[in-house]
Amino acid sequence: MGNTVTCCVSPDASPKAGRDRAVTERGEPYQAQVELQETDPGPHLQHISDREFPVDFHDEPNPSDHPQASTIFLSKSQTDVREKRKSNHINHVSPGQLTKKYSSCSTIFLDDSTVSQPNLRSTIKCVTLAIYYHIKNRDSDRSLEIFDEKLHPLTREEVADDYCKHDPDHKHIYRFVRTLFSAAQLTAECAIVTLVYLERLLTYAEIDICPTNWKRIVLGAILLASKVWDDQAVWNVDYCQILKDITVEDMNEMERHFLELLQFNINVPASVYAKYYFDLRSLADDNNLSFLLEPLSKERAQKLEAISRLCEDKYKDLSKAAMRRSISADNLVGIRRSNAIIS
Repeated sequence: MGNTVTCCVSPDASPKAGRDRAVTERGEPYQAQVELQETDPGPHLQHISDREFPVDFHDEPNPSDHPQASTIFLSKSQTDVREKRKSNHINHVSPGQLTKKYSSCSTIFLDDSTVSQPNLRSTIKCVTLAIYYHIKNRDSDRSLEIFDEKLHPLTREEVADDYCKHDPDHKHIYRFVRTLFSAAQLTAECAIVTLVYLERLLTYAEIDICPTNWKRIVLGAILLASKVWDDQAVWNVDYCQILKDITVEDMNEMERHFLELLQFNINVPASVYAKYYFDLRSLADDNNLSFLLEPLSKERAQKLEAISRLCEDKYKDLSKAAMRRSISADNLVGIRRSNAIIS
């Protein structure tokens, strides 16, 4: 008691260091009054938001971070969709027999894919189609050595010298991704997160996905997404059992570089996830990759009603918990009060 600690504000001063000095030798804090002298505060310190995000970042937000920014794969695919529609219109090409089913007053058609439980097969097809458009409509061939398949091959087969000149087709990309997801037993949600990480890597590292690096970039995104999303993640050594000729050391190095290029930003907000899901559905509609529609049966209608009722009860419980933490004056009527015991 009675001790007064006088400190000055300097550019090199740290609030944590100041707290550490106000501790006794036994680790007990002083009951001291801190008096700040009016001195020159030094250079102006930027707010954390100003330091983290440059000015041009707000002008063009990253689609993998911000839910309002349009996805890159959807914008790249629109060029081909418009050209295809224009060509069909000029050449008077008939759209053919309409295979899409529409609901009526007597029948409702639904698919088995939702934002919380997407259909695995359809989701992988859409994600690989998005990767295909990334490769086909890339701006340039910027890449990094860690993703170059010539320098870090995934198989023992010799890579052709002209491998950089041939773009993979959609079926080739689909078979590669489907093999990994089937062998590792990954979920459809993991495929969507894989695409989020892929686009985040392309924007953060300022590179392009091209024939020389697409396999290793996709593999790195799947590896990271499976560890972040799935509860029982697949180890790097497990992928070596799927891809027989790759080493654990190579997988570890690629994962480390991938995380560093992402600046260790592996967060995927729910709004961003939902945006990618619905943009993938739009991509499927534009490319005639329709989801399997089935008439709504009585059993499925009862199941959907039960799920809806379960969600409503869950939200009611959350609202009650919030009311217990903070009660306004409007809800004071009818609250039971326990009797005070005076001893």
